[in-house]
Amino acid sequence: MNNAQTNPQDPAGEALNKAADLSQEQGANAGPEAKLAEVEARLAEMSDAYLRAKAEVENIRRRSEEEMSKARKFAVESFAEALLPVMDSMEAAIAMPEAKVETVLEGVHATKRQLASALERNKVLEINPAAGAKFDPHQHQAISVVPAEQDPGTVVAVLQKGYLINERVLRPALVTVSAPR
Repeated sequence: MNNAQTNPQDPAGEALNKAADLSQEQGANAGPEAKLAEVEARLAEMSDAYLRAKAEVENIRRRSEEEMSKARKFAVESFAEALLPVMDSMEAAIAMPEAKVETVLEGVHATKRQLASALERNKVLEINPAAGAKFDPHQHQAISVVPAEQDPGTVVAVLQKGYLINERVLRPALVTVSAPR
């Protein structure tokens, strides 16, 4: 077989080349039938190895797709689990309609701490720039521009906190910005 006729990138072609070279070395005196039998045996072996490798790749692809499907389906599971105590606290508060305002307020603060903790555990972080911080259009949304004693282009007040999830803006902070002088 001529090596120039096969593709060196093709494993089957490479195997045929090796088989042909091997048969030339071993059987220079052997008849053409013996050489053909050797090449056919080697071809069958390589064909079997190719089919097994192909099946393994297909199995890996299928398993990966199943794992990705499960990951998408249950991605929110840990987040929902972290929110369940918040729901329990709210239901407990509703179950006590005659509670004093101070007790309800204390419960609301405790529930807010639970919620903040659940968000933080799930990598949901606040965007709450301090007054005087430089305006960042990637994390802040300017609602208005007001004259102020601060440097131009800095945050004057936060109207609504923003949030990041895994360093991606979920909601920008709504801010007022100081006007240029």
